[in-house]
Amino acid sequence: MNDAELPIETFLKAQPRTVLNRLYEKPASCLAVFRLLPMVARQIILNMLFLDGPLTVEDCLKFFQQRQTTEHEIPLERMEGLSIVKLRADKLHLNDIFRKGIVGALNGSGKEHDKVGIEFLDSYARTQWETILYFMVGSEQSTPPRNTVLFLLQRAGLMQRDMNDARHLNITSAGFQFLLQDVNSQLWALLLQYLRMAEERNMDLVEVLAFFFTVGGLEFGRAYETRGFSLTQMQTLEELSDYGLVYRTSKSAKYFFPTRLAATLTSTATSALSTLDDQEEQGYLILETNYRVYAYTSNLLRIAILNLFVTLKERLPNLVVGQLTRESVKSALNKGITANQVITYLTHHAHPQMHKNDPLLPATVSDQIRLWEREKNRVATCAGNLYTEFTSIHDYEQVRDYAKSLGVLQWESEAKRMLFVTSEGHESVREFIQRRRV
Repeated sequence: MNDAELPIETFLKAQPRTVLNRLYEKPASCLAVFRLLPMVARQIILNMLFLDGPLTVEDCLKFFQQRQTTEHEIPLERMEGLSIVKLRADKLHLNDIFRKGIVGALNGSGKEHDKVGIEFLDSYARTQWETILYFMVGSEQSTPPRNTVLFLLQRAGLMQRDMNDARHLNITSAGFQFLLQDVNSQLWALLLQYLRMAEERNMDLVEVLAFFFTVGGLEFGRAYETRGFSLTQMQTLEELSDYGLVYRTSKSAKYFFPTRLAATLTSTATSALSTLDDQEEQGYLILETNYRVYAYTSNLLRIAILNLFVTLKERLPNLVVGQLTRESVKSALNKGITANQVITYLTHHAHPQMHKNDPLLPATVSDQIRLWEREKNRVATCAGNLYTEFTSIHDYEQVRDYAKSLGVLQWESEAKRMLFVTSEGHESVREFIQRRRV
């Protein structure tokens, strides 16, 4: 046995040609066998891949002339033993099945009918990603993402339970700020939260992170097999499809396709997947002193975001007309969106025509938005429970400190030995008191 030959190669050489041909129907198998061969053999195969006919031994020697390679040094026997090439009349014939398989492996593609179009992948990635954004802004046109995504949005502080309906989620101030970021920043904000949650979900943090970078380094639009993936990698792969990073024809599919969005995992550049037209990037909002808003856009996501703090009046092709009202702004404030965020959004997306103004936005409108916020902040309501009649200051301090540690303490009065806890924290605090009594 050749010193460079591995036991697996010896085993393969002992297999019938029919067995090897079945093996070579799998691109990943072709690539694995290709890597078993010495560099000289690999170069010969790569040069033969795109030839219309066989390669003569003489031409092969000419190719390696500068390396002073002799006929005896070319590993023909090893390639023949693996049924990769066949030597006939001083000509090397490449196994057609192996040729097709290795080309598929090097291109990252599988069978012909497994391929999907670039336009389809772009549409899929856009749909998956915008499903999340549409849900965040409360668009009625969206279907909710999977529960794992909803849980992550809450843990990231981008959405929270509605105080009046626990089944409903509302966007938070952090969530609105999230919408102002580019796709790359948005994606990593979610994936970093995914990483923070990995260990509590019994997932290997390093393995998940390494898998992110692996997917980010794959070529867009080509198929990759899932063979050999660990349970953690398969779980991560399935969940990455929820964000539009990869596409799988079904949950049981043994291959996947990275989308254009996956490239943002290993690139600092903004993703080519954009939810905006170029003209909208330049600004599309006009705000008048009478609080009237003109939005030159047909983008449904932009309209949904605008609807968070603007009362929409009319919708025409490429134009939406609305009004900033006390009710519409207060509705946004009640969701946790701040006055400064509303003003920043209007400023950031101001139409080029607005840049002629000084200041950019009408001062009366900006001031009124801030006044509405101050008006709201005069009185704050919070559902919860009031705790009184503590037998000692020590007991009071123990319960108060515990409520503080949970982040559920809303108000306290040490002099009166009273404290107020949110409804969400009531059960935990009550159980703490009962445990102390026991």
